[in-house]
Amino acid sequence: MIGIVDYGMGNLFSVSKALERMNVPYFISSEQETLAGADGLLLPGVGSFHDAMNILQETRLAQFLKAQAVSGKPLLGICLGMQLLFDSSEENGKTAGLGLLKGNVVKFPDSNLKVPHMGWNKLRFQQASPLLTNVPEEFVYFVHSYYVKLASEDTLIASSNYGVTVPAVVGEGNVFGTQFHPEKSSEVGITILQNFVQLVEGVRV
Repeated sequence: MIGIVDYGMGNLFSVSKALERMNVPYFISSEQETLAGADGLLLPGVGSFHDAMNILQETRLAQFLKAQAVSGKPLLGICLGMQLLFDSSEENGKTAGLGLLKGNVVKFPDSNLKVPHMGWNKLRFQQASPLLTNVPEEFVYFVHSYYVKLASEDTLIASSNYGVTVPAVVGEGNVFGTQFHPEKSSEVGITILQNFVQLVEGVRV
């Protein structure tokens, strides 16, 4: 069972619809006791890092997510949800993140490229991962104005290029993230979600 974390800043509709199309059992909740019963957690996100972390801290979901990740429960952050997994962000002033992965969220450098980075961009695989099983190096859908500057390339699973190297898929242990929206990325994205679900089922077994 997949638990989708509802903290008021996630694209819950498209993520839940993707799971429905995959016939994957899921629930949406903001309650720690309910979310604790999930076999794996999805952390979606759209909007400001600063606002999102304030909500997660106020509701104590930040501490809950960190404890769940430390316990070994699979966690997948999507878009802003991926950025929240890292140490900090410079968006709207420096804000501490969940610190589950090492790196900082920074603004795209000044260039002739439009920001936000919006639209389809191609994946480039950096290392093997269960999330990439049967996934081709194809185009996926991004919408973001900040990107993660990783502390270690060991965390980088796949990247895209947008003037700089953009971490597109990251992971360490049971914690994963996609900067793009897999639920909006056609069959490539759906396969990545299916791989996460299979990983969760493997952990449960």
